[in-house]
Amino acid sequence: MKKQVIIVAGGKGQRMKADFPKQFLVVSGKPVLMHTIEKFYTFSEEIGVVVVLPGPYIKFWQSLCKKYNFKIPHKVVKGGKTRFNSVKNGLKLIGNDCIVAVHDGVRPLVSNDTLERAFSGAEKNGNAIPVIPVNDSLRKIKHDNKSKPVKREKYFLVQTPQCFRSDILLKAYEQEYNEHFTDDASVVEASGEKIHTVEGNEENIKLTRPFDLKIAGVLLG
Repeated sequence: MKKQVIIVAGGKGQRMKADFPKQFLVVSGKPVLMHTIEKFYTFSEEIGVVVVLPGPYIKFWQSLCKKYNFKIPHKVVKGGKTRFNSVKNGLKLIGNDCIVAVHDGVRPLVSNDTLERAFSGAEKNGNAIPVIPVNDSLRKIKHDNKSKPVKREKYFLVQTPQCFRSDILLKAYEQEYNEHFTDDASVVEASGEKIHTVEGNEENIKLTRPFDLKIAGVLLG
């Protein structure tokens, strides 16, 4: 099946404490978002790329593309008030009968192996989301401020891209927004689908804080 990706880069990145959104910060010679797009283009030059951006920064992004001579084909759409709305806007540019990946614009370290597992898993099972095991010990804090240990073997960290058959994802996003929608998998699950997981890659971190940029700088070279 054909492959398409919606790269969600509509956030303001307030925790990064930068002058403008983190997806535009320069790491290893170019903005983070360009690294992210390149990961998908390297995986498949035929993949259709839709980038969701904050409305006020669309012209800024276009100027960055000229400045860095960024030529990878992609479409741009304005983001919404919430991530849910941003993805919904991106879906307007997605075709039928394809596998759609939804990916965070500030995850430039996803591996080709993770992309292959996610796309292949979605084609086989209708959806696939990458996860990695929790390595640290976990404790659950109760209402009385007491805590108890929990078995980390039962918990996994969820990454992106989360991949879905287009008909499944489009149907799921016909629902009304719910505050419990934390990612696309939760939206699809609420529509009645069973979620399938695949192995992610540990370095596929979401760049959220200044320290994350230092890690990305080292890994991106």
